[in-house]
Amino acid sequence: MKVVIFAGGLGTRLMEETEARPKPMVEIGGKPILWHIMKIYEKHGFNDFVVCLGYKAQFIKQYFLNYFLYNSDVTIELEKNKIDVHFSNTESFKVTLVDTGLLTNTAGRLKKIRKYLNGERFMLTYGDGVCNVDINDLIKFHSNAGKLVTLTSVKIPGRFGNLETDQEGIVNHFEEKPDGDGMWINGGFFVLENDVFKYLEGEMENVQWEKEPLANIARDGQLAAYRHHGFWKCMDALRDRIELEEMWNSGKAQWKIWD
Repeated sequence: MKVVIFAGGLGTRLMEETEARPKPMVEIGGKPILWHIMKIYEKHGFNDFVVCLGYKAQFIKQYFLNYFLYNSDVTIELEKNKIDVHFSNTESFKVTLVDTGLLTNTAGRLKKIRKYLNGERFMLTYGDGVCNVDINDLIKFHSNAGKLVTLTSVKIPGRFGNLETDQEGIVNHFEEKPDGDGMWINGGFFVLENDVFKYLEGEMENVQWEKEPLANIARDGQLAAYRHHGFWKCMDALRDRIELEEMWNSGKAQWKIWD
């Protein structure tokens, strides 16, 4: 089964990092977050990717075109124009890179890669979110639900600590960044049947996948939600990148399910 990854957005809320590169190429632990997402899928046995490119697409293309050299020890003899590779640590990824337009919205990007899916069931996620979801259990849930689309739902994480005080200002309860107000949100990591493209007919260039198409799919009773109770984190702003980096450096990266 192929995995589609949205990787073409402007990343305006992470402008400190994305002025020079697309958001999926922002690094965590020395590797692009896109690589981390692909490793999650690879660990579950899925290594065939279709990446929807847009903003600064050339950076992602260059990364994969030069991946072998980036992950090898080499000796370069300039006079002889010769390269000897001594060690290579490559992945089993098969990556189809599709330029889906600079300003195309997510529904339009998805529509443009249909021809690469061979009419089969596929998976879809965003190029800025990591989690430790059990992909195979997600697929099993999707098959049992019998719907066109299954999304992975996650609880909204709290941004700030909660505290309770008595009348004299003495704190009697404190909890750092608790869960949100109990709401479940779309965390990406979709499973989709190919018939989903019926909801992408017509002009989709400026349409957001999460709005009209997904709303219509839900209206028709064709959307299921797989509840993920484990770790999930979206790199939406600079503070998120810093948190992810700290988790990685401290050995507490819960999304790192590979060896």
